[in-house]
Amino acid sequence: MNQNIENIELLKKGLADFSILVDDLMVDRFEKYRQILVEYNQHMNLTGITEQREVYIKHFLDSVAIFKNGYIGDGLSVIDVGTGAGFPGLPFKICNPNIRLTLLDSLNKRINFLKAVGQELGLDGIDYVHGRAEDMAHKPDHREKYDIATARAVASLPVLLELCVPYVRLGGFFICLKGPSVDAELEDAKNAMKILGVRLVERIDVSLPDQELKHNILVFKKEELTPAKYPRKAGKPSKNPL
Repeated sequence: MNQNIENIELLKKGLADFSILVDDLMVDRFEKYRQILVEYNQHMNLTGITEQREVYIKHFLDSVAIFKNGYIGDGLSVIDVGTGAGFPGLPFKICNPNIRLTLLDSLNKRINFLKAVGQELGLDGIDYVHGRAEDMAHKPDHREKYDIATARAVASLPVLLELCVPYVRLGGFFICLKGPSVDAELEDAKNAMKILGVRLVERIDVSLPDQELKHNILVFKKEELTPAKYPRKAGKPSKNPL
């Protein structure tokens, strides 16, 4: 079996293991996304991972592991905060085209890349927002407007909570993709959770093919409205975490 086919089989099996109904269109979209990522990566810094199998595992499968737990349902509004090269938001959309997705990033070059991917893949129902997470969370169009906010390893947990929770409606969820150091981060985030009115409802250990390191997904439920002063001005959350 040639390497390409083997990798596609690995992707299909990985998606199916996360309770995703896989079809040819989905697989084609993932491969096309990878090709555009590699092409753009030649002249802008999107990822250090470009080899097919690695992208499938470390970017695509890692992004969509949460599907197994049933949070990403039809018609939900999802914002990916600090989306970068589109992870996990675009893989969410490829696996469930019926979500309403907002991709937020502070770099316009990345937003233009994401628009190119969305267009090439024929995905609609995506809003591309250029701005800082700290600023956009205070705008009425975005504040407490989403069923789900998500982020993938853009900052430490106390910082991420402050940046992302203000986007989530009461009763909605913040879904955070984290590496193996999650216990220490959860300890550090206790104060932020209290101030921001969220509760950890699920912690999911993720096993990926070929990977020894365990990844974790943390799911927080929003139980109180976010105090008006959060998030603080750009730079403050990371300099002085809650």
